[in-house]
Amino acid sequence: MSTIQTNTITTVSQNLCFEGTQGVYSHVSEQTGCTMRFGVFLPPQAKVGPVPVLYWLSGLTCTEENFITKAGAQRVAAELGVAIVTPDTSPRGLDIPGMADSYDFGLGAGFYVNATQAPWAQNFRMDAYVSQELPAVMAAHFPIDAQRTGIFGHSMGGHGALVLALRNPQRYRSVSAFAPIVSPLHCPWGEKALAGYLGPDRDTWKDYDACALIESRGWTGPALLVDQGANDTFLQTQLKPELLQQACSRAGVGLDLRMRAGYDHSYFFIASFVESHLRFHAQQLAL
Repeated sequence: MSTIQTNTITTVSQNLCFEGTQGVYSHVSEQTGCTMRFGVFLPPQAKVGPVPVLYWLSGLTCTEENFITKAGAQRVAAELGVAIVTPDTSPRGLDIPGMADSYDFGLGAGFYVNATQAPWAQNFRMDAYVSQELPAVMAAHFPIDAQRTGIFGHSMGGHGALVLALRNPQRYRSVSAFAPIVSPLHCPWGEKALAGYLGPDRDTWKDYDACALIESRGWTGPALLVDQGANDTFLQTQLKPELLQQACSRAGVGLDLRMRAGYDHSYFFIASFVESHLRFHAQQLAL
């Protein structure tokens, strides 16, 4: 890839929100080869200087909009003085055969990997987009302190948050997740996505499996924070938090796994506990 171009973004919308600004922006991405949209909440403290930044990665079928409108995070983020960036979940507007054939692969389902298989390899580079290109765009256009960066997400995005933090410990000071896909190697969603994007060699999948990365690379940051609804319909078949517990135990990695009785996989679950995640990250990013 060529040098990241960060000079042009387009403002889609901006709204005053808890004395800060909730905006949506777009730009032409070199990594995905299409126009990408992303949300940015800037707290009021950003008016006087750079602020810490959190990246939120959403789940299957979502866009940059879901977290902005459903999580209810802006009030606490404004209090804490933390910016929140919400990228989309895949490239869009591309003429790739089969791109929109299913909800769990292709459109809205980038899985935060750099694809290696045709026809996905040229555009489905959500790992590089989230971990490299978007931070460069943020640094060029917004008053954020890139040295104080955290990441969190939900479901497929929880997988993405864990994996990107484990793959880039120098970039992210803290990581948390809601109902993450902890081991794509061992669930139908993950097997379909990784086979399609990375090919049949399961050894290559380990680079995008949080449990495998914990055992091979470890994690020296603060304990991983994970909230999981006990009434989540995907708990046994797709999410399997016990695999994360086992991997962290074997690797000596701290894990704060909170099983929430009665809660499901929805944004009602996320909205109920997002404040505790924001306060966790703010504490780590203040260090």
